[in-house]
Formats: sequence, C-alpha cells, structure tokens
Amino acid sequence: MNYNKIKTILRWMRNHKKLILYVIIMILIGILASCMGGDNDPGISMAVGMLITGVEEGKHVVDGPLTTDLANEGSPDLLLNEIDQQIVKIRPMSTPIDQISRYAGSKPAGSMVVDYYSVDTKPTSATTIDETSAPQVSQSDDSPLSIIHTNNNEIFDPTDTILVQGVSGYDNTGTVESKQDLMLYVVTRDASGVTVMAVNGCTINGVSNCVPTIPVGSTLVRMGRAASELDVQSPQFEALPKKSRNLCQIFKMQVEQSTLQRLANKEVGWTMSDQEEAAVYDMRLGMEKSYLFGVARKIWDNNKKEHVYFTGGIWYQAGKSYNLESSVELTVDQMVDLMRMAFTGNAGSKRKILIGGSGLISRISKLDYSRVITAGQHVSKWGIDFTELRSKFGCLYLLLSEVFDEVGMEDEGIIIDPEYIQKYTHIPFSTEQLNLKKSGVRNVDALVMTEASCLVLRYPKAHMRITTR
Repeated sequence: MNYNKIKTILRWMRNHKKLILYVIIMILIGILASCMGGDNDPGISMAVGMLITGVEEGKHVVDGPLTTDLANEGSPDLLLNEIDQQIVKIRPMSTPIDQISRYAGSKPAGSMVVDYYSVDTKPTSATTIDETSAPQVSQSDDSPLSIIHTNNNEIFDPTDTILVQGVSGYDNTGTVESKQDLMLYVVTRDASGVTVMAVNGCTINGVSNCVPTIPVGSTLVRMGRAASELDVQSPQFEALPKKSRNLCQIFKMQVEQSTLQRLANKEVGWTMSDQEEAAVYDMRLGMEKSYLFGVARKIWDNNKKEHVYFTGGIWYQAGKSYNLESSVELTVDQMVDLMRMAFTGNAGSKRKILIGGSGLISRISKLDYSRVITAGQHVSKWGIDFTELRSKFGCLYLLLSEVFDEVGMEDEGIIIDPEYIQKYTHIPFSTEQLNLKKSGVRNVDALVMTEASCLVLRYPKAHMRITTR
C-alpha cells in the first residue's frame, strides 16, 4: 500500500471519529449481551436491567424524577424543534379548547393582567312594561303623539321606525284593521319614555293615525330610520365597548431523568421524548380545565412571598345560557330551540362548536333526526374530528370532552364561536434545560416547560352555556 492511500485512510478516520467510536461501542455491547446470555438463563439481561433501575416492572412514577425505561441517549428532543407544531399534535381530541386557541394564534400580552374590550350589537327589540291606551283626541288635533314605556328605551332614537308585533294596523281610512302589524315612528326619547306617532294607526273622532291600544308585554321591533327630505343629519349611533379583565396563569411542567437511569440498558423503546410527550399532554389537560372553569384571582403566597395569578375560564364569560333538564328526555324540538338560541340574536358566525360531557353527547346522539336537523357527517378542523349537526339556523360541530365528566358536569356543555375566542400569551410555550447537577440539587437531567397565557371571549353573546341547573 502506497503512502497516498495510507494518508487518505488516516484522513477519513480523523474526519469520522464519532462514527468509528459508535461502531466500536455497538460491537462491545453485542459482545457483552452474548456473554450475559451464555448462562442458559435468558432472563439474566432483564434481571440486571431491573436491578439497575430498582423499580418494579410496569410501575408508573407520578411525582419526582423518572427512573425507569431510560430513553436512548441522543434521541431527538420532542420540544426543541418546531415547538408549536409538535404541541398541537399531542392528543388534540382531549383538549379541544386549548387546541383551537393554538391554531387560531395568540396575541402577545405585555403584562400578566389582560384588559380587553368586547362589544355587542345594539338590541333590536324591547317589550312594553305597561299598557298604552288610545289617546283622547278632538277634531282639532292633528297627528296626536303617544308615549310608550319599554324595558329598554335606550335602543330607540328619533326617526327610528318600530313594528309592534301582534297589534294590528289599520287601512288608509283608519277604520278597518289590516293584515299588517302596527308601525310607529319615533319623534323623541327622554326620561318620560319614547314619544311616537302611528304610521298606520286608527282614526279617533275624525283624527287619523292615532296610536291604538298597545297591551303590556307587546314586542317592539326596531326597524330602519326614516328621514325627511331636508334632513342632512341623523341621531348618532353609539356602541360603547365594555371593558373586561382576565389574568394570565403561569403553567409549568418539569421532566427529569436520573444519571443512573440514563446509563441503564432498556427492555422497551420508551424514550425521553415519550416522557416529554406524556408531560405535555398532562400539562395541556390541566390548562384545558383552567381555560374552561378557572377563577380569575390574584393571591399572596406567604411561603413564596409573592403573588400567584389564576386565569378565568370561558365558561363564566359566555353571554348566554340554555337550560336542559337532565331528568327529561331530550327531543328534536328542544334541540331546535337550543340551536335557535345559539345562532340568533348575536350576529355571530353560522358554524359553531358544541363541546360537552358524555351525558349531553349521549342525549344528543339518541335523537331521531329528520330533514329539519341532520347529523352524521364528520368534519376535520383544527386537527380535531367533529360530528356535524345541521339545522336551518346553522351548523354545530359536536365533540365529547371528558373534562366536563371530570368536573362533575357530564350533562352540560358549551357552544363557542371560534371566530371570537382569543388567546393572550405573556410567556410563549418554551422549554429550558435545568442544570441541577452543578447546582447540587439532584443528580438528574431536567427539562421544564412554561407558558403564561389566558383565554377570553371577545363577543360574549356569540357563546352559550348548556346547563342542567
């Protein structure tokens, strides 16, 4: 062999030192395994592994450092690469609220305290709180005015038109009731009530367009404004947002493995990545419960000498509530009424998500659906498989959440509008290696996962609780 070939081989070996070392280690491990198996006892290798770990086979360690089933050294770390994409792939069906919020994206929060504004659409109807009697007029009167009192006078402004449901209007002569409902025109609104004129009112003592008797409890529907020819302005429309507050909660989870465990042989392929995945799932499950049913508070921990923040759940933020008696069999008619309330009166989207306990999902599944409500089609969105429930009002994506069962609410659920759920993040989901060896705490490799965040419903009336209380 000439000098150039030897030089080439030496250069290759110098550039591939790690590969050569890895091959030598694997050969030594093979020799060691064959030697240990030569005692006519195939269980020796397993027994040695059990002696090293010092833990019974199949035992799960809940608290403290992981000391069984060591991951292969050098296995890929689940959380370091493309962290968000990895997290959303971990059992998404079990944590739908957290899953949807991660897909929708979050807004950065510069503080643990999040102030946000939500605004509802202006109500479109009100009811009368007393009876409006027909006015006493004489022939000299012209277009007499009447004052009505409702449970929400503020929604009416001058030039608004009002449709009075269930009260008949009159024909052009004002003497014969027509098939159309009574329509009113708002002249002014003040502390005394809403002053109106009748558009298709009755004739009293020769005076046309008088407001007839309007019974108490009548529904008044606010319609479009009617301006005159010379009007260049209109009463100002106001929609003031309501300020709300939520607190970010610091969620943490720590994974550890001992040095002795890291050096031990393994019988199964349980790696550190598997342990991290289980920890992330447990962390997300806890966050799911906090996002749903947490109470927004800040308390002082005397031992730590600092405040601890707790986030508020969206269950209490929902602006609507529908009661289903658990002792009564659910009917299609009740389901229609539920979907009617969920999709009307809030200007939300026509596709919403119903997340409920096993009892509620079971009752819905037992319904005999018709052409009015259809079910059975499966839809995949946000990494979750839903069952679609269609009606004339909108579509519900149905999903079982065992979180409701765990908190004793198996017969209840929540309907959320995914367009109006917002996540705020003070500390994005991150991982950090803790060097507990150098600090003299424990002889372990440790990884801690952290996120400080909260969820808010930006449009409360677009979301609805389903209760049995």
